[in-house]
Amino acid sequence: MAGAALGYSEYTVDLWWTDLNTTEIGLFQHTRHRAKSRQFSKDSDVIGAVDVNGERTGLLTYRRGLWEEAEGMSKRLVVKLFSEEMNWRGTLDMLMGRSLQLTLGAHGFPVAAFSLNISGHEQIINVERSARKWPFIPEDYSFFLLDEKRARFYRLRRDWISIGADYTLYDEKGERIGRLNGRVLNLGGRWDVRIREDHANSRLNGVLQLFCGMLRFRAAAERHIRALSREIRRGKLDAQLETHEIDLYQNPRRTNT
Repeated sequence: MAGAALGYSEYTVDLWWTDLNTTEIGLFQHTRHRAKSRQFSKDSDVIGAVDVNGERTGLLTYRRGLWEEAEGMSKRLVVKLFSEEMNWRGTLDMLMGRSLQLTLGAHGFPVAAFSLNISGHEQIINVERSARKWPFIPEDYSFFLLDEKRARFYRLRRDWISIGADYTLYDEKGERIGRLNGRVLNLGGRWDVRIREDHANSRLNGVLQLFCGMLRFRAAAERHIRALSREIRRGKLDAQLETHEIDLYQNPRRTNT
């Protein structure tokens, strides 16, 4: 009932259907983006924007080369969040090793796992789909945020009747504290996001905005993970991970010899 006495923070994540947008059009526009931020790589494409009260406050990109042009274990999803001025705000990386571990543990049911790095925060945030899912039952994603030493736990659950990919955000007490309202008629994908003010902050906003960007690729990502897990079970795939992902799994207390 706390939400009845509190307001909500609201914004929209609008993903574009095509690459023909005002942010990308222009002979030198891509080069300008790269000059403003090293996080904007050669294979980056702008796919959408974050709007607050009709004013653009952020941009979402993905690495086309890693997703569209790569194959096998090298094919992975990377979504990035920038400010309107192209200052980096966060990155979502699909973890191939962790995703395959969870998928094989779930007997082939695709369980995607993502690592999120939000600007200005030391914590690496892990967002994972739950493997506990029966057919036709809505999916869940979970993560937690560290506030100094205190952990705050969150769960995103897809609504039972969810034509537009609607998700409800719950806290550790099971209270509804936010909603991602998907718009059916938007071909690229659009979510109107509401978060209760006592939870709204830059880190949680960054997680939800990157999560919305991921949803555009969710079905394809799950098909990719399912196919790789089958190849591994058949002994036809050598599951070699990229160096960047291996670094995320390394023991921070290891000694270099």
